[in-house]
Amino acid sequence: MSDMITADLVDLDLSADTKEAAARALAERMVAQGRVTDLEGFLADVAAREAQMPTGLDGGIGIPHCRSAHVTEPTLAFGRSAAGIDFGAADGPADLIFLIAAPAGADDAHLTILSSLARQLMNSEFTSALRAVTDTGTAAALIRGDEAPSAVRAPESIEENAGAGASDEAGATGAHAAQGSAQGSVQGAAQGAAGAVGASEDTAAAPAAASAGAAAATIPQAPGATAPAQATPAGAGSTPDSGERPFRIVAVTSCPTGIAHTYMAAESLENAGRAAGAEVVVETQGSAGFTRLEAEVIAAADGVIFAHDVPVRDKDRFAGKPTVDVGVKAGINRAAELITEVREKAERGETSAPAPASGGTPVERAGDTTEGYGTKLRTWLMSGVSYMVPFVAAGGLLIALGFAIGGYKINKAPSVMNHFAWTQADSWGALLFQIGAVAFGFLVPVLAGYIAYGMADRPGLVPGFVGGAISLTINAGFLGGLAAGLIAGGVVLAIQRIDIPAALRGIMPVVVIPLISSAIVGFLMFVVIGKPIATAQKGLTDWLNGLTGTNAVLLGALLGLMMCFDLGGPVNKVAYTFATAGIAVSDPSDSAMKIMAAVMAAGMVPPLAMALATAVRGRLFTRTERENGKAAWVLGLSFISEGAIPFAAADPLRVIPSAMVGGALTGALSMAFGATLRAPHGGIFVVPLIGNPLLYLVAVAAGVCATTALVVLLKGLRKQTPQTTAADPGANSANAPKETGQPVAA
Repeated sequence: MSDMITADLVDLDLSADTKEAAARALAERMVAQGRVTDLEGFLADVAAREAQMPTGLDGGIGIPHCRSAHVTEPTLAFGRSAAGIDFGAADGPADLIFLIAAPAGADDAHLTILSSLARQLMNSEFTSALRAVTDTGTAAALIRGDEAPSAVRAPESIEENAGAGASDEAGATGAHAAQGSAQGSVQGAAQGAAGAVGASEDTAAAPAAASAGAAAATIPQAPGATAPAQATPAGAGSTPDSGERPFRIVAVTSCPTGIAHTYMAAESLENAGRAAGAEVVVETQGSAGFTRLEAEVIAAADGVIFAHDVPVRDKDRFAGKPTVDVGVKAGINRAAELITEVREKAERGETSAPAPASGGTPVERAGDTTEGYGTKLRTWLMSGVSYMVPFVAAGGLLIALGFAIGGYKINKAPSVMNHFAWTQADSWGALLFQIGAVAFGFLVPVLAGYIAYGMADRPGLVPGFVGGAISLTINAGFLGGLAAGLIAGGVVLAIQRIDIPAALRGIMPVVVIPLISSAIVGFLMFVVIGKPIATAQKGLTDWLNGLTGTNAVLLGALLGLMMCFDLGGPVNKVAYTFATAGIAVSDPSDSAMKIMAAVMAAGMVPPLAMALATAVRGRLFTRTERENGKAAWVLGLSFISEGAIPFAAADPLRVIPSAMVGGALTGALSMAFGATLRAPHGGIFVVPLIGNPLLYLVAVAAGVCATTALVVLLKGLRKQTPQTTAADPGANSANAPKETGQPVAA
């Protein structure tokens, strides 16, 4: 990193109060050094990356970064903020800001900078030194690695203040102690334990070697978190020959983006291993690929730790060893505890089963293997729904466009294979309709297939798809698809538990499992459970078709409540899947189209209401929420309920009930007005395809106004702080008092 940062790229008194202003201030330094050729173009690239996922990390750290055609060479700029800047971390604003710039296409350079920096950020002495340093040249040298963190001392007065609460009280005196304790993060808690600005050498609670892993064994944990076990001394709890060599652990870390958390977990595990007298070798499966651990290293290992949020690649390499399988954040927060846990498993002789032909199910590979059956069931069902939704959107919109172009009788048109006129609108309408109908034909098989996939991985796909197709054949519909997927997954899991001779294992996933599972699922669907499910499906359809008056209005209100309860979560998906299943036929009933209209209308309410609330009473929201409110207009109009999630996460007790009231009102009004919708998605952009469009918009507007009024009322009733009382009551986003990421109203 020697050429990537210089003293001119360091700002120890960063005065920006937003992440955009911070990025601009640091980017201007890059421009001045000739490392960025176009300031505005580069900042646009930074903003685009920030929009994908917040770059804030627990412990007061922000790492905005991007690849850009306006960057001439890999560059790193550093800024330190006294007030803190909100970069979207769960534990609050960041005071250490690292802006990383890489040339377009320089993926390896970009990821190398990020991974190297992420590892350094796990060292509490490193972050404490950056908070204590008073010279830009020294700060640059620290980041480059030319200066040892232990050589940087805080000013005497600060050292005395940090030492005053040494030992058990030290964690409460740091600027980030609350963050470290509340989040249980290694880097945040280590910073808190070491004091505000790095007097770790004089503080009894700080680790003697400044090891983040060692710190994790002594720092306080978040309320409700499991306290880390004390690190086992070298050799204790190990294998019988541990007296001759250290306990050996191989680990795999990975996260969805494959950058920061992947390498932070690796560093934390390695540090904790050193503190516990164990050898830890980590395979980081990051965005730039991974270097596979040698087979000899894995074979010699006494235990395995998986800290991952995405499936471990080639997981069967590690089968048959004591294994701890957790999410990537546990690898960061509880490294010492994980090492103790894998030692204890080795001592008891607990090993993972030999890998089945599929290498484990997606649910088992996704993180915590101790989840209850209910949680796994929800995950399996959501797996099927998530793969089905794109077919719903594509097929439904194509069918809706076919009706819009060719008229309401387009579903009776002959096949375009036999009759297609290039100059006739009806032919184009028929073409779109028939393509959409084919896409809709995949809904139930895809649902069933990927439910089975969520349970049993790839071997579950064949019986799942077969069962879903049979469900359509016997008119068991959506309910039949759910049953077929669960049955297929269960059958495959049962077959995989059978002890198979080694000579047959090679053909199990491609011949034996598909053959046997498809036969069993087909038999059950055709002969045993298919008819009862088909009868239930018909009864449900007849009930929906018979809904009128008050019953229809109540159903609309219920669906509206569900759509707004968790904003894209499982309950929301149940309501949406219920609606789309009703229109997933070539000729849906009028009641099914009314349900689809009510569901989409209710789903548009929360983001639109939050956008309106931030516009009319901006002073009740933080600066970040007001920025989110601008995006929520587009998201709400596009029927993306998730646009309200930032508001619900920040203030769930006020936002979610308000959203549910507005959603229920909109759903009820939409049903009462008799609005119909053939398209499963599209928001405002498919209004021309809606039956009774004007009344439909009235229903949406009524719900938005109701939710907005409730949110403003509930937020306004909060006890006002002195700053709020003194502020101009008419202030909005342009005139609101200066904020540091917290609402003005308490």
